[in-house]
Amino acid sequence: MRVRRVPGAYEALTELKTYFIEKPEEHKGKWREVFGNDHPIHAEFGGGKGKFIIEMAMKYPEVNFIMVDAVTEVVLKAAQRAENHQLHNLKIVMLDLRFAENYFAEHELDRIYLNFSDPWPKKRHYKRRLTHREFLEIYKRILKTDGWIHFKTDNKGLFEFSLNEFAETDMIMRNITLDLHALGWEDNVMTEYESKFSSMGHPIYRIEVTYR
Repeated sequence: MRVRRVPGAYEALTELKTYFIEKPEEHKGKWREVFGNDHPIHAEFGGGKGKFIIEMAMKYPEVNFIMVDAVTEVVLKAAQRAENHQLHNLKIVMLDLRFAENYFAEHELDRIYLNFSDPWPKKRHYKRRLTHREFLEIYKRILKTDGWIHFKTDNKGLFEFSLNEFAETDMIMRNITLDLHALGWEDNVMTEYESKFSSMGHPIYRIEVTYR
């Protein structure tokens, strides 16, 4: 995804202090204090413009949500949307997931969402895929021992790659579907990409995984 650079985007983002956490490393191990309660914490890694996480926060007020992305302009758009909805259970951060353990303590997250992650189709870039085993080892340390990762994509190649990575990491897999929308799953909350690709007739692949 190519994002148009917006002059002053980061400065505008730092003004949205209710939602944007400028120094997330300061809250490692203390995210429940940030929210002011002991509710479960669910994080979306690669949240884009925030459609999914905002709708989830509205639908499940008893859960705390953290959206993570690395692109200033899309994080700004998500924070602006969150402000429009006045959500109390959503925070947004900007960080590189390779260093997620600098921002989240061991077993601090209850669930992780990976939605329509960049497929990095070139073979030389495969280690950048968010379902590569090196990322899975990071998630294992910051996710609760009984926590689950929910993964969705429209990319068949990425889904097949991910299934192999989950298997090689000896993960438990459940609720595997090769065409999510054909199931008519009423609980499904869509992302921007999901709305776009499903309207074009593309199948949506989904799976839930956890660690043994």
